[in-house]
Amino acid sequence: QVQLVESGGGLVQPGGSLRLSCAASGSIFSINFMGWVRQAPGKQRELVATSTGSGITYYGDSVKGRFTIAIDNANHAGYLRMDNLNVEDTAVYYCNANINTTTRSAQNVWGQGTQVTVSS
Repeated sequence: QVQLVESGGGLVQPGGSLRLSCAASGSIFSINFMGWVRQAPGKQRELVATSTGSGITYYGDSVKGRFTIAIDNANHAGYLRMDNLNVEDTAVYYCNANINTTTRSAQNVWGQGTQVTVSS
């Protein structure tokens, strides 16, 4: 069974930075794909960024130029670096990954979410 655990959320002032981590555990061979989505109170879930294992990335318009996604297959983890944060970035952030396991199966897994609050 593969699991994802996010960390790195917290309270930050506008203009600040955070780095979210998404650590995968279990029988992992490789992370093929990782995405981050966020959900703010009263708003629809929003796709923030995605990356393939080969490094092809996508960013939502609202975060382009400020956020950076990366997959670290050596450490079975992924990251979302968030710079120049603003109050509209306040949300619960979830990571999602498609993982090849050592038993040659593919699993799609979600983390439990981490709160990011941007406030002065």
